Amino acid sequence: MNSPVPHSETGRILVVDDHAAARESVADVLRQAGYQVHCLASAVEALAHLQAETYDVVITDLQMPGMDGLEFIRQINQLRLRVQVLMVTAHATISSAVEAMRCGAFDYLEKPFDASQLEQLVARAVWRGKLLAPEPGPQVGNPASAADLDLGMVGHSPAMQQLRKRLQQVAPTDETVLICGESGTGKELVARAIHQLSLRSAGEMVSLNCPALSPQLTESEFDERVGRFELAAGGTIFLDEVTEIDPPLQAKLLRVLQQRTFERVGCSVTRVADVRVLASSNRDLPEEVAAGRFRQDLYYRLAVVPLVLPPLRERGEDVHLLADHFLARAAQRLGRPCGPLAADTRTLFANYHWPGNVRELENIVTRACVLSDGNPITAAELQPWLEAAPDAADPDGPMGLPVGSRLEDVEREMIIATLEHFQGHRAKTAAALGIGVRTLSGKLKTYGLAPRAKSFGAADGATVAQPTTMNRHNLPLATADFAAGKLGKSA
Repeated sequence: MNSPVPHSETGRILVVDDHAAARESVADVLRQAGYQVHCLASAVEALAHLQAETYDVVITDLQMPGMDGLEFIRQINQLRLRVQVLMVTAHATISSAVEAMRCGAFDYLEKPFDASQLEQLVARAVWRGKLLAPEPGPQVGNPASAADLDLGMVGHSPAMQQLRKRLQQVAPTDETVLICGESGTGKELVARAIHQLSLRSAGEMVSLNCPALSPQLTESEFDERVGRFELAAGGTIFLDEVTEIDPPLQAKLLRVLQQRTFERVGCSVTRVADVRVLASSNRDLPEEVAAGRFRQDLYYRLAVVPLVLPPLRERGEDVHLLADHFLARAAQRLGRPCGPLAADTRTLFANYHWPGNVRELENIVTRACVLSDGNPITAAELQPWLEAAPDAADPDGPMGLPVGSRLEDVEREMIIATLEHFQGHRAKTAAALGIGVRTLSGKLKTYGLAPRAKSFGAADGATVAQPTTMNRHNLPLATADFAAGKLGKSA
């Protein structure tokens, strides 16, 4: 992946080194790369200069007379100067360079280094400085910027403004982030945005599908999957839906996260996992910990910086902007214009509760564009596609559970009722319940509702596999019996 900073975007660089040849060689490389460069021979002089002039990046040597590089960085932080600092050090003083980063330096360069290393690190430092710079004024009402669209961050609701602010704070660090939110809110999208805006953007972002880690995995299969930490070396590992990991494997994952080491399959050599960790979940993690379904120590390891994504129903003013964005993107993919959204469609969208969140909106708009004949897309065309989500507040629903019922009983009967409503269609059921298909499958298994018959290649969007005895709703008979109250409930 290329540097996140466009070549046309330059910055002002201050090079501080008491050796004339060293500072001029650095300055020559950066000037050829298009930067404005100024050189000074001492940190004392540079500190006074920084209070009068503005720079994006300071490149400083560690060993200098009068004031060394460490004290220079401390003074810059004490004066709250808005500048990114790169430390240049020899191999024998790496520990001092690490100390410099703790004091606030952006990164360090180890001598000897080549021009490409210098350019790449300076580009990242300039980008980080601009990312953290305060915005010049309120942007409410403005369309999404090009950068936002590249990252998929569309919308200017208060919730999205808060999310962008958090991303600016979180992305440039190397801390572990836990991204929580309902299914379809864009957790993986946010993870990719964090990676793209991070110091590790030149590396890869590798996803580990946690629901695929089951107790039935052999030790070698588990190690093979965890081996993706090696693929993400220098980049980011994304633990997708981490709460779907069964308890027996949580301890093994915790070990990898704590020690940041792993072993290849069939190899006894221990390798270091130089990665940033991001994780996602559509569950209430504190509740999962309290219920004993998720390890508390693993939760604390992941939730260093938590991010909670708002559901689309709490982003009302973003619905139309997102719809137009998805419509334009679908038209571009199809290579032909799509009919605009009619006024009654916009009203329909504004009043809909979007149980499938942004993913559902994108699917609806994309489908409408594919089927468009160029005329305005009306509410009458889209209404049948939205009726699939039942109103959770429907007083005539089939629940009827007495006050004091256990939460797991309520959840189980809600799943059964919704599954019956959609005649066993798992994808529609999951969307209506606001959870993923994998999560639904796990709950069906937990509550003993999963079909015993073998599924012959059915995809997640297909109906559940049908055993020999089915009821009129295409549900396993045992499931229908439970919904009808024929099977005993938990005491």
